[in-house]
Amino acid sequence: MAEQQQSQQDTYRTPSHVIKPLVPFRAETEEGRWEDVDQLVYKEHDTTFRTVTRRILFDSNAGQGNQVRYFEVQSGGWSTFEHHEHTHEVIIFRGSGTALVGFETRHVKAGDLVFVGPNEWHQFSATDDGPLGFICIVKADRDHPIRPTAEELEQIYAEHPELKGVIRV
Repeated sequence: MAEQQQSQQDTYRTPSHVIKPLVPFRAETEEGRWEDVDQLVYKEHDTTFRTVTRRILFDSNAGQGNQVRYFEVQSGGWSTFEHHEHTHEVIIFRGSGTALVGFETRHVKAGDLVFVGPNEWHQFSATDDGPLGFICIVKADRDHPIRPTAEELEQIYAEHPELKGVIRV
């Protein structure tokens, strides 16, 4: 439980050995794959998600102070149910699925936009018929995500019983 209560003031930054040099162009080699962009583990030593990968498309070395990432949730998979101080600006790139933001769920598909505000609970899930790929823009220096405690989850379910079959932990 102590790790779940990690301070949001602790700053996370992608390790420099993962960051690729900035180049003017990177061709898409297949849908959701680009030249010299590595597939990374979604989260190290974590089992609160299922079949998710990430790729860093641009980092703060682009001079903007943000990071542009591509996540892909495989059929039937989901991201971690969490919240944090930093925001997410999300562009659904391919496939379809469900976005849970705050306590509202929406079906999402390629071309849709999703905004996750500060400290909003959120989770992305792919449908069973294909992957859900999305581009996510965040600050390069950001706080760590916080997962719900058993008590918080119990309270969420009590106040929003419709989410009991939606949230995956």
